[in-house]
Amino acid sequence: MPNIKSAKKRVLVIEKKSLQNKMIRSSVKTEIKKIDTLIKEGKIKEARELLPTVFGEIDSAVSKGVLHRNNAANKKSRISLRIDAAEKNAPAAEAEPVASVAESAPATVAEEAPKKRTRKAKTE
Repeated sequence: MPNIKSAKKRVLVIEKKSLQNKMIRSSVKTEIKKIDTLIKEGKIKEARELLPTVFGEIDSAVSKGVLHRNNAANKKSRISLRIDAAEKNAPAAEAEPVASVAESAPATVAEEAPKKRTRKAKTE
């Protein structure tokens, strides 16, 4: 335990800030877990609707200095990837209308294949 008054105060302030940071970090984890449970239950639409609130929670943690912005970006990216993967692996009944549209699209895309560019065009 410190003897100097300012050091004692720093200990108290750090304890308070640590508790606040822990609370914020915990709320971020809780929101992420909510999305994960929705994905596991197959409620992808609800998970997609909950996405903005989770992203807002993560962004507020960044603005308060609890999370680093790159860490937050990684979290948001991984959440989005999980939802996208869950949509692709959704039951065939939901994916059937999308598949019919996708079957007609590749025929036109294959005819219009872009030319490969091996070098950058010189600009003069």
